[in-house]
Amino acid sequence: MCPDIRGRRSSQDPEARLEEAEGLALAIGIVVAEKYILPVRDVKPNTLFGEGQVQRMLSDCELAEAELVIIDAAVSPIQQRNLEDRLKRKVIDRTGLILEIFGERAATAEGRLQVELAHLDYQQSRLVRSWTHLERQRGGFGFLGGPGETQIEADRRMIRNRMAKLRRELEQVRKTRELHRKRRGRAPWPVIALVGYTNAGKSTLFNHITGADVMAEDLLFATLDPTMRAISLPGVEKAILSDTVGFISDLPTQLVAAFRATLEEVTAADIILHVRDIANPDSATQKAQVLSVLTDLGVIDGDGGESAIPMIEVWNKWDLLDEERANELGGLADSDPDIVGISAMSGQGVDDLLDRLGEMLTKGSRVHELTVPASDGQRIAWLYAHGEVLDDAEGAAEEGAPTRQVTVRLSEKEFGRFMALDA
Repeated sequence: MCPDIRGRRSSQDPEARLEEAEGLALAIGIVVAEKYILPVRDVKPNTLFGEGQVQRMLSDCELAEAELVIIDAAVSPIQQRNLEDRLKRKVIDRTGLILEIFGERAATAEGRLQVELAHLDYQQSRLVRSWTHLERQRGGFGFLGGPGETQIEADRRMIRNRMAKLRRELEQVRKTRELHRKRRGRAPWPVIALVGYTNAGKSTLFNHITGADVMAEDLLFATLDPTMRAISLPGVEKAILSDTVGFISDLPTQLVAAFRATLEEVTAADIILHVRDIANPDSATQKAQVLSVLTDLGVIDGDGGESAIPMIEVWNKWDLLDEERANELGGLADSDPDIVGISAMSGQGVDDLLDRLGEMLTKGSRVHELTVPASDGQRIAWLYAHGEVLDDAEGAAEEGAPTRQVTVRLSEKEFGRFMALDA
């Protein structure tokens, strides 16, 4: 059920939101028996929908023998409880559905911690639903609550304690990630981060480039936990490619907060690949959603819209375009060096993308002639691993010790790291 609330602006039109809601349901294995848009002129505080609309929902549920009603909007705890009482079925809203998907897909310990924290944050205001069977009688003098209220408060206290413990554990995760980023910063390998709207094809592209077997299906949030693999690029011996969680419109605030440590990996990247499903009619809207999250992370300047990290737009699913649309977008892509059209499924254009990445990472490289002691195999191997060695010849002896004269192309960053090896 997708409510179209009058006067409430949305980044997507109702049809696109309904289609996305169905995709979210399918992503967790729910069989969709019926779907439609319900226009809401005046939001009813008790049920969100009007009386006639609630009756229609009840009738449709009985005809389809549906067991679950999904409302693609934020539903208050009172509205959720009242709708369940009226419909005699479980009701969940958009946030609850996304939390269910994330809970099922989280594979790592960190992912499970993040999902549990988000779920508890969401659930603590809805505890009253779990205890409607308990009495709420007053004490003799009106000062004490009944057993229902006592149980709810006990549960809320348990949830608060558990959330505090999870936050401490996630803070430790954040510090560990920061240490890892600093360690990678001392290493010479550049990091390339894949970002994009969910189901844009990030994991398919990741698998094509790395040869990995990350889950990649035509499902929203097919992958959740970030994955990193080493790759080689033209002129770059080794780089790290990072696949991140997909973004989505109206991502629940609980999830944004819980996954901030994971999303902050993007801020440490040398290049960002923004993967877009260019065949999707809502591609422009999805792009705006991704850029909004990147702005929140500080990657993009909120005033000028400039990215602090070089970014390439990867227009994926090119093979799904008709000839006229492909020619139109092809002209736009050819005129902008920061746009590359590809099909991650077939591999079309991927080599051009890798060439573009190699050019960006080697931009500003200079040729250096370095004299290295012949016995210092570690530094010579470092030059071969992280630069483009153009010549390696026997050099003049220094203080009776043989040397190697190595001519190598290095970026300023890599040259600085090489010189730091002496320290």
